[in-house]
Amino acid sequence: MDNTSQNNIPAPILTEIETILGTDSFDMWLRPAVFKYEGTVLSVELPSQFWGKTIKERYEHIIKDAFLKHLGVEITVNYIIKEPAPTPVVPPAPGQTTAFTQVAPVVKPNPFVSNLNTSFTFDNFIESPANRFAYRMAEAVVNKLGNRANNPLFIYSTPGLGKTHLLHAIGNKILQTNPNAQVLYKSSEEFVNDYVNSVMNKDQEAFRKKYHSLDCFLMDDIQFVVGTTKVGSEQEFFYTFNALFGNNKQIVLTSDKTPQELQLEPRMSSRLMSGIVAEIKLPTVETRIAILRQKRDSINFDIGDDVLAFIAEGIQTNIRELEGSFFSLVSFCTAHGITPTIGVAQEVLADVLQQEEQKLAINVNLIKKVVGKHFKINMEDFNSKRKTQSITWPRQIAMYLATELTDLSLPEIGREFSRDHSTVVHARDLIKERVDADPFFTAEINQIILDIKAVDKK
Repeated sequence: MDNTSQNNIPAPILTEIETILGTDSFDMWLRPAVFKYEGTVLSVELPSQFWGKTIKERYEHIIKDAFLKHLGVEITVNYIIKEPAPTPVVPPAPGQTTAFTQVAPVVKPNPFVSNLNTSFTFDNFIESPANRFAYRMAEAVVNKLGNRANNPLFIYSTPGLGKTHLLHAIGNKILQTNPNAQVLYKSSEEFVNDYVNSVMNKDQEAFRKKYHSLDCFLMDDIQFVVGTTKVGSEQEFFYTFNALFGNNKQIVLTSDKTPQELQLEPRMSSRLMSGIVAEIKLPTVETRIAILRQKRDSINFDIGDDVLAFIAEGIQTNIRELEGSFFSLVSFCTAHGITPTIGVAQEVLADVLQQEEQKLAINVNLIKKVVGKHFKINMEDFNSKRKTQSITWPRQIAMYLATELTDLSLPEIGREFSRDHSTVVHARDLIKERVDADPFFTAEINQIILDIKAVDKK
C-alpha cells in the first residue's frame, strides 16, 4: 500500500495482510487504494463501487482481524468511491490507424514455411501458478531441443487456456535462435488435409519427406487425429512421430485430453508418457486481470483497472473469450467515442457474461448434492475411501455428470472426488456404456440432470 505510511497504519498490520492475501492479490486489490486510519475508522478510497464491493466481500474480515490482533481494537471500514472523470475517446480519422491496431514485428524471411504466428511469444505469455509447469517445460524444449528428458512435450487443458500460444512461442523462439531451423506448426485438421491431399495426388513420399525432416513438429489438438474415423491419418501420424522421435527431433503436442484418454495403442501411449505431460489449469482472477492489463498496455488504450477487473471476474473459463471480450469493448468505445466503464462493459458484453454464468452455475458440489439426494448418501461419502456399491455407484454417476456438465479437466474432477483422473475415466466410460445400453437407466440419468438444472435456476 503505497499510500499508507503517512496515515498511521503500523507496518506489521500491512505485512500480515499481505502474507495472508498473497502478493498477487495484495498488489491487485489493496495496493492501488488510498487508506487513512483515524481512531477506530479505516477509510478506503477506491475508483469504483465494484472495487469496493470486492474488497468488502473478500478481504474486509482479514483487514479487521489484523487490526484487532495488533492494536486490540475493532475497526469500522468506510469505503469512499472516487470515480475518475470521464474523458471522451476521439474516434480515428478516416484512414487513420486506431490506437489498438497491432503491428506485427518484422521477421527475417525463412525459406521453410513454419505457419507460426509471430505475435505469440514467451514474452507476452502471462505466467501463473495455473500454467507455470507447462510454461517452464516449453522453455526447456527450446533450450534442449530434442533432448529425451523433455521429448515429446504433451500439453493438455480445456479449450482457450493458452496451449496454442505456447506452441507458437516455442517455434518462434527456436527460429529466433536458429533462423534456418525447420519448424512446423500444424493443427490436427491441417495435418489430416495434407495427408488426404497426398493420397489423392499419389504423392505420399513428398508428404513424408516434408514431415520426417523437421527439427521441431508442433501439433495442435491431436485428439482430432487419433480415432477410428481417421485410421489412415492416425497411422501416418504414428510414422511421423516415430521418425522424428528416433532422430532426436523435438515433438510438441497439445490436446484437450490426457494421453490416457486418447486411447492410443500401447507403444505410442508409452512414448507420450515417457516425455513430459503438463496440464494448464484455469487461471485465477489475478492472472486474468494481468492478461487484460497486458492487452491494454500493448495497444495503449485508456481503460481503468476497475473495468478490467469486472471483465476478469465475469469471464473465468476461457482466456480466448476473455481477450475477445476486451477487444470488443475497445472497438465499441472507440467507434462511439466514449470512455469504457463498468456500465458500458455490462451492456456490450451482456451475452458473453450470461453464457459464462450458465457455464459456472453447474459445479461439482451441485452435482454431488443432487446425486446424493437421489441415492440418499451424504456429501462426504463422495470423497471417502469407502468402496461399497451403495457409495461407489453414485460416486461414479457424479463423476460422469461432472464430465458432461462442467468444463473441468479430468484431473480437476478427480481432485474434487479425492481420486486421480484414471478413476474418472473409468467412471465416465462405465456410466456411458450403461447409458447407451439401458433406456431405463438413461431415463434415470436424464431426470438427475433435469434436477440439477432445476436447482441452478432457483
